[in-house]
Amino acid sequence: MTDTSILSVIHYQVMWDRLISVVEEQAQALIRTGFSTSTREAGDVSAGIFDTSGDMLAQAVTGTPGHVNSMARAVTHFLDRFPVETMKPGDVFITNDPWKGTGHLHDFTVVTPAFFNGVCVGLFACTCHVVDVGGRGIGPDGRQVYEEGIYIPLMYFAREGKVDETMIEIVRGNVREPVQVIGDIYSLAACNDIGCERLVEMMSEFGIETLDALGEHILDKTARAMKEAIADIAPGTFHNTMRVDGYERPLDLVAALTVHEDHISVDFEGTSAPSPFGINVPFCYTEAYATFGVKCVVAPKVPNNAASLAAIRISTPENCILNAKHPLPVATRHITGQLLPDVMFGCLSQVRTQAGEPLAVPAEGSSCLWNLFAMGGAGRVDAEPERLANARAFNVMSFHSGGAGARAGKDGLSATAFPSGVRNVPIEITEAGSPIIVWRKEFRTDSGGAGYHRGGLGQVMEVDTLDTAPFAVSANYDRVLFPPRGRDGGHDGAAGVVRLKSGEHLRGKGQQTVPYGERLLIEMPGGGGIGDPLQRPAEMVAKDVREGMVSAEKARSVYGVALDDAHAVIADQTEILRKQLRAKLKQDAAEDRSVQMETST
Repeated sequence: MTDTSILSVIHYQVMWDRLISVVEEQAQALIRTGFSTSTREAGDVSAGIFDTSGDMLAQAVTGTPGHVNSMARAVTHFLDRFPVETMKPGDVFITNDPWKGTGHLHDFTVVTPAFFNGVCVGLFACTCHVVDVGGRGIGPDGRQVYEEGIYIPLMYFAREGKVDETMIEIVRGNVREPVQVIGDIYSLAACNDIGCERLVEMMSEFGIETLDALGEHILDKTARAMKEAIADIAPGTFHNTMRVDGYERPLDLVAALTVHEDHISVDFEGTSAPSPFGINVPFCYTEAYATFGVKCVVAPKVPNNAASLAAIRISTPENCILNAKHPLPVATRHITGQLLPDVMFGCLSQVRTQAGEPLAVPAEGSSCLWNLFAMGGAGRVDAEPERLANARAFNVMSFHSGGAGARAGKDGLSATAFPSGVRNVPIEITEAGSPIIVWRKEFRTDSGGAGYHRGGLGQVMEVDTLDTAPFAVSANYDRVLFPPRGRDGGHDGAAGVVRLKSGEHLRGKGQQTVPYGERLLIEMPGGGGIGDPLQRPAEMVAKDVREGMVSAEKARSVYGVALDDAHAVIADQTEILRKQLRAKLKQDAAEDRSVQMETST
């Protein structure tokens, strides 16, 4: 390689890094100007830059895979409706179409063309989840998308700098939180403007007229890196099935992952049919999270852009919950869609490198978010009118999460949103903006699946309202009937529980009333463990007990670790305990084999 070509590569890399910093500033501008808690506190957003063909060149580090990867496809729909040659400076486009955006009506996507010297050189796009879109509110109870809120087709938000006030007034008149929703829409447009300004500064500084050469470099380097990563693993087809709660019945998520010479394909043939309720997933969201799950394991260090996404190809049957067609309800598509990385991990756990080594794959986790959606006031709560006469109307969306699965070589992360990556919302924010009060928010002891590497813990929230009235909760949860599974001998994580403090259990999905005088308890799932718990170092188990992660009883009965009153390891008793537990496990396994043989006979 000549000195000139070396300098050229370095020059392109510097510009590539600068482009990533541009889109990261774009995302941070959205978060800092956002009105709703989902935007400014949880970071449930995405931001990116696209070439004029609609290929994503760079995404912000801040953001969720469901938004980023589905937004990567959304821009092509905008270009079909608004060709580049018709765009003018000051134009801004918007939609919340679930099938052409990011999967449900609560996500608004905004696209803005960037002009340099009067020529459109690229497109900035961003997405955020707004607090309300009218309709039933976010929940799986709707039977058609028409019930789930206001629909904004692909249209102008602003034309040559002039905002479409008619569209704004229509949105304002159809949502319960107009200040937050309209504020977030303006924040989306504003962050794209920041991106456009920084891009112009960058292009002027580097003396380039277009992004064509830089874009070609980015996509070519990424495509080669993906091909090398895929070539490092052995070809073959690998299957996995995961049963999850569903709504009216359990669902089977079935996948066949095939490693080809230069790409990976995933086929969801055999997956359950659509539901009559709003847990269905448009294909764009299925593609987003399935692709993310594969890339996490196969090529985690390769940048996420159009070239890396193109190397992972997703297909689904027509009549499938992962390919929901209009007008099926899709409001809580994340409940099902965010489980897909775990399905991918089950396939990838069977894959080996060309050298025969297993891939580093985590155990299953809580995966889908365990958000608090609470509401109050007349028409929102199933209660006597006189009880609601003085109740305040409110609408709360607060992001929270269970535990992630144990990782290869490490314990799982506790109370961490994976795969979405959003942040837990501080309870002070929720309490400041509503009559909701959170009496308790703490780790859920023993919820992490036991293993050589322990699963991450879920958390417990105890919720009430300051009003002298009942309130409603929209439960959008999974892993209640079927907990996250452990891997390679690790135990399952604890299943989630939704109940009243008095003991009555609530459904894992659907809008339900918390009576006045009661408190809502949300006990979030823990992640599965990896490896034999009896192999976990005794000192690590003792530390878990001291920190409240594991109870002393479970340390003894599952990990085989005897502790004194100060939670220090009693070495000789631990050795005896572990021998006894291994013998019992061996005996139980023999009895299971005997029963299986008798059954087959």
